[in-house]
Order: sequence, then structure tokens, then C-alpha cells
Amino acid sequence: MGLRTTISERQRRLGFELKQLREQAGLSAGEAAERIGMARGQLSQIETAKTTILTGRLRELCRVYGCTDNTYVDALVTLSEATGKGWWSAYKGPMEPGALSLAELESSAVVLRMHQSLFIPGLFQTAAYTQAIFNSPKLGFENIEEGLKFRMERQRILTCDNPPAVHAVIHEAALHMRFGGPQVVREQLLRLVELARLSNVTVQIYPFSAQAHAALSGNFVHIIPSAPELSTVVLEQLGGARYLSEQAHLQQYGEMFDRLAENALAPIDVSLAPEAHSVKDSLALIQHLLYTL
Repeated sequence: MGLRTTISERQRRLGFELKQLREQAGLSAGEAAERIGMARGQLSQIETAKTTILTGRLRELCRVYGCTDNTYVDALVTLSEATGKGWWSAYKGPMEPGALSLAELESSAVVLRMHQSLFIPGLFQTAAYTQAIFNSPKLGFENIEEGLKFRMERQRILTCDNPPAVHAVIHEAALHMRFGGPQVVREQLLRLVELARLSNVTVQIYPFSAQAHAALSGNFVHIIPSAPELSTVVLEQLGGARYLSEQAHLQQYGEMFDRLAENALAPIDVSLAPEAHSVKDSLALIQHLLYTL
């Protein structure tokens, strides 16, 4: 089998984890490979995600590294045995590899925690809102039609069987952005309220009057699978998404999201009686903005 020319985030993460386990065990690549009868070069290619590893060899490596957490090892096996194929496979070509990796990671998530400061999160966007962004002059979006279909397809995760728990903190500034004009924005705000009715979706608005945490955190998505050690933080950047997997980063962004949620307005809750919204909360702010449109 030839070496991979395109590496998904899932494949990269498996190699990263195996290299980290080896280094924690204090073994060189040569020493580790020798213990399981593998060529050093092959192990190096596995750690750089250029090639795959058989399940038996993977478990054997974990034993050599002294890893006794069976849940974690089973999660590594799942990463290794996954085909990487899903609904997103139909978009290979029109969409860049980072977008495909994001969809694959979302598909295995148990929890999604996201913060956005100027846009409504992609999983919550209406088609008209998304198209208005893609059509914005000088932003350089390509394959707009395929990109729109891809984003709408991603949203199926919200209502699929066993959907992840999705918690979004959205800065108030995003609610004031006029992508597509007042009617498009109005439909988008109503869409937020509609999605908040789902039992697995939590939406909080971070008001202008709150502390500066939102300004310091930037936009990110914290994707948490069944094995939390294999969580990923995705940072949105002009040159493409950046994926963080080191435990220090995961802890940093986990704590950051906790602070954002703590300082944001109470979540949208449409089940409350009108009089219960006498205090400032996320729904009251959205209703105020709807009135001004």
C-alpha cells in the first residue's frame, strides 16, 4: 500500500497519540519498533499518518508503551479502523480537506461546544444567511453552491439519531451583523429560537455589557468524542482551520468556554412563561432585536 498524499485530521490524530505514548514511555522510534518486530521507518510513517496500522499491532504498541486504559485504547482502535467515509465523501474535491475533517469529527462527537463573535455558527445558519456570507464581495469564497449544500448537510447532525449535545455561546455582535439584510437576519434569529427547542441544543448570547472573555477567546469549536482525551479544538483562521489536540490546549479552551458560558446570558428557554423573562436572558435580547428589524 502506498503512502497517503492527503491526511485527514482523524488519521493525523492517531499518529500524534501514538507518538505521544511512545515519548511518555521514554522509547525511541527504533526501540519501540524493535519490540514489536516492525521497521523503524514504518513506525515513523504511522506516527506521521502516512500509512495505517493493523489493529493487532496497534494494541501491541499500546502494551509496550504501558497504556492500560482500555477505553482509550479502544478509542484509538476506532480511529484506526474507521474508513473516513460518510456523507462528506461526496464533497471530496469541491471542499477543501479541512472542511471534510471537520464534518468527520462532528459525526463522532458526543458534545460540541462553540463560540462565535461575528457570525451565527455554521450549524445554526439558514441557507439565506449562509449564501449572503458566501456572496459577500472580496471575501473570496469559491464553489459557493457546493459550499452551501455542504453546510446545510452538516446541520443534519442536530436532529440525527443520538445527536451530540450542542452548546453555543454567540456574541451579541453577531446578532447585529446584517448579512443579507433585515429579513434574512430576522429569519436567522427566529431559527436560533427554533433550534433552542431541541433538547440537545443550548444557545446563549454573550452581551456587550459582559466581561472581556469573548474578545480574548476568538472563534472556536471544542469537539468532544466518547473518549474525552481525544477531543479536538478547531480554530477558525483566514488561511484555514487549525486543529489543537495537546491536552494543555484542550484544558485551556475547556476552561475558556466555561467562563464564556458563566458570563453569558441565561440560555434561550421557550418553555418559560412570558413573566419569567422579566430578567435579562438570551431570549429577551433576541426578541428585542427582532422588534427593531
